[in-house]
Amino acid sequence: MASSKVYGYLPNDAPEYGKMAVLGLQHILTMFPATVLVALLCGFHVSTVLFASGVSTIVALVLSKRGIGKFIPLFYGSSFSYIAAYTSIVQAMTGKPPVFGTPAPDNVISTMQAGIIATGLLNILVGFIIKSLGKKVIDNILPPIITGSIACVIGFGLGFAALDMSLTVVKGYWGIALITLVATVGFSYLLQGKGFLGMLPILLGAIVGYIATLIFAPGFIKFDGIAAANIIQAPNITLPSFASPLVGTAIFSIAVMALATIPESTAHLYQMSLYVDQLADDQNRERYHLDRHVGFNLMLDGVGDFLNGLFGATAGTNYGENNSLMAITRNYSGPVLIAAGIIAILLSFIGPFAALVNTVPVFVSGGLAIYLFGVIGMQGIALMQSSKVNLFDPLELAIGAIIMVIGIGGNIGFPGGLLPITVPGIFPQGLPAIATAAVIGIVLNLVFRALRK
Repeated sequence: MASSKVYGYLPNDAPEYGKMAVLGLQHILTMFPATVLVALLCGFHVSTVLFASGVSTIVALVLSKRGIGKFIPLFYGSSFSYIAAYTSIVQAMTGKPPVFGTPAPDNVISTMQAGIIATGLLNILVGFIIKSLGKKVIDNILPPIITGSIACVIGFGLGFAALDMSLTVVKGYWGIALITLVATVGFSYLLQGKGFLGMLPILLGAIVGYIATLIFAPGFIKFDGIAAANIIQAPNITLPSFASPLVGTAIFSIAVMALATIPESTAHLYQMSLYVDQLADDQNRERYHLDRHVGFNLMLDGVGDFLNGLFGATAGTNYGENNSLMAITRNYSGPVLIAAGIIAILLSFIGPFAALVNTVPVFVSGGLAIYLFGVIGMQGIALMQSSKVNLFDPLELAIGAIIMVIGIGGNIGFPGGLLPITVPGIFPQGLPAIATAAVIGIVLNLVFRALRK
């Protein structure tokens, strides 16, 4: 229950059902733009991604309540960290990158599912290690110079894809892409701190781009698919495949990207713990100390990705957007997040809804992608700045340089982002550039630090 002095809900508090539904819908509006955009960009089914997002959120919340006696209030949506890996696999298997808004063939999605399941297992393993040995062990393996550089590579390595969507996939509409980009940046900056609207710059930018298309390119957007869609339509569920010739590439390139989401997830938990305990203090109630459960939280992340891999959805992460929403509203209620998960599942069965999302033009998403992908890269720089990475140290400078050159150069310069180094039976078409860069950085860092000692 909320205190009469200070309004707000702690994780185990449950509002009335009517309030719970409205607050849950607000969570959906917050997570929706980014989660759906990843599906559209990478060839996944929108309805399947929404379904899995709801399921993984509910399962994580239930497990946290049963495991530690309190909800860990986090919402799970699609992670941008894996986009480059998905794009590489789709291109390697089909001969061309994903077509915006068009799901990839089921056999391609099934191959990517194998990598997503591996990501889940890796998160569970890392969470178990941290729970058993402490976070310092992982910090030694994944220092900020590595995690920050990987984030830079993921974002900047997608730069060509963003420009391709804006300029060449459908030629002649770069002006609308520019309008979308400028509007999104404007909403992000001018509405910052302005309440709920300030949390929806991507959605608002997409709406501006959509309206601009209706005005300047009438007839481009076709609504036939919406009318033809079944009112109730089950999500497209596919099973993971471990028989594809590229399954080794999928597992390696996708699973290694967890190196970027593990620090992100940990930071989100520390942030959430801080705010929850502050509200508990303000209400003169017992603190939750969620930051004591870093390892358990990563295990929940892994369970979520494992489920996503089973259903045919994108790998996920707990969403900073929803964390910000909770901080603004002081609503950290676990039952509200369960309600949000239920709403996401219900939306996944509405056929016209998925059809409407698929009408968003590729050049509108290109304008969004220029901003979003660039932000991913800049967040890597911000991570290194906040962690005071010493780029005057020869080893740290070398590690960052090697990761960026191999990752960015390989992802942009070679077809499908695959380095021309083949391993028969495992990597028949080449090594994934970004994943290879990450592994080389980790190994060099560990070897040279051990030699110095």
